[in-house]
Amino acid sequence: MELNAFLDKLFTAAKQAGLEAAEAYMVEDESFRAMANNQEIVQYSSNLTKGLSFRVKVNGKIGYASTEAFDEDAVDWLIQRAQDSAVLCEDTSEQFIYDGKEPSPALNLEAAVGEPDEKLQFVLDLEKTAKAYDPRVQKVGYNTITTGRESVRIVNTFGMDKQSTATYGVAFIMPVATEGESTASGFAVQVGRGFAALDAKTLGTEAAEDAVSMLHAAAVPSGQYRVIIHYRAMTDLLETFASAFSAENVQKDLSVYKGKLGEAVAAPCVTIVDDSLRADGLASRPFDAEGVPGGTHAVIENGVLKTFLHNLKTAHKDGVKSTGNASKAGYSAPIRISPTNFYIEAGDTSFEQMLQNVGDGILIKEVEGLHAGADAVSGDFSLLSKGFTIKDGKLDKPVEQITIAGNFYEMLKAIQTVGSDLTFPQGAFGTPSVDVGKLSVAGK
Repeated sequence: MELNAFLDKLFTAAKQAGLEAAEAYMVEDESFRAMANNQEIVQYSSNLTKGLSFRVKVNGKIGYASTEAFDEDAVDWLIQRAQDSAVLCEDTSEQFIYDGKEPSPALNLEAAVGEPDEKLQFVLDLEKTAKAYDPRVQKVGYNTITTGRESVRIVNTFGMDKQSTATYGVAFIMPVATEGESTASGFAVQVGRGFAALDAKTLGTEAAEDAVSMLHAAAVPSGQYRVIIHYRAMTDLLETFASAFSAENVQKDLSVYKGKLGEAVAAPCVTIVDDSLRADGLASRPFDAEGVPGGTHAVIENGVLKTFLHNLKTAHKDGVKSTGNASKAGYSAPIRISPTNFYIEAGDTSFEQMLQNVGDGILIKEVEGLHAGADAVSGDFSLLSKGFTIKDGKLDKPVEQITIAGNFYEMLKAIQTVGSDLTFPQGAFGTPSVDVGKLSVAGK
């Protein structure tokens, strides 16, 4: 059945069933993925998925049902299952289906995603570039390109009908360098709105250089070191601890920031922004998963906690307006909260100047074990790390097999300098490199 005809039947049935309100949330996702190794395509897939989630409000409670079928049988099934779900709902909080009266900003989030043949050639060229960089790069691990186009449409009984389409392109490569008994892996990733944003030569060269630079890395003696955290590692940390800014977690006592709005929670040089309208943001969107218009929000401004990230339910509990951060992990998932383009604003200090200011210390370029070694509630972390020593204001020797330990929320307060090199290494989260003062380092 054609989608609009299906929706007409669905909402007619919802009205006949006497539902307080109803909403259909539809996603169409077209994706492409390819992987190459030793100049052969070892993986190639192209998929198109469509799905619809149906939310209803019954006696103040929200019920969910979902389907990938768009026929007569699906209409009755959705109505009944959603009603049953609402009856079984144990959440006593007041919940909402958005009326959609506020207009959403116009965003152009589409670009050409490329033809299959040119994307297959891309991963072959990517591997070739990495190996050509240096004879010590003898093999490549993961070497992948992914592109996609996702369309979201939200229609409800209040007359809201919003639709948005976004495209994306992601490529990454992990070359391995070997010299004598030393082996080191490198990593580089590119993300963009479409295929044209990806450059095999630049990406392959960056990854190979990363691998070669880590050859003969060794641990440093344990102790307290002055530390700069490279934007790549800092972005991973910010993503890991971003849940502390979710109003849902605050209201569940799962955030250290509960009751701290208006207080200084970071160094004055730190401003953290959530911006769903950022022109170059991979997580940009004109409206959230409830249809609330997107916006730009300073979560921390000059060190002061200004707002949490809200959906309609948490905003109502706190007596504030939603920040437009309602999200769904998939079309059939419930409404939750997540950041969009979430980043630490750039400062005025170049990376080279930061090295000179530190003089002697350690640059942390990569952290591992975030799932096991970081507690998003307490902020404590103990993470296996890689990077370089800093000597006389310049990068010196590669370092590995060290562990950095501290508390992320306390570290935000201790930041000395925020760099000018704001980067979004893998998508929605971004930071500049930052001088975090002294950290505990466990080495040899």
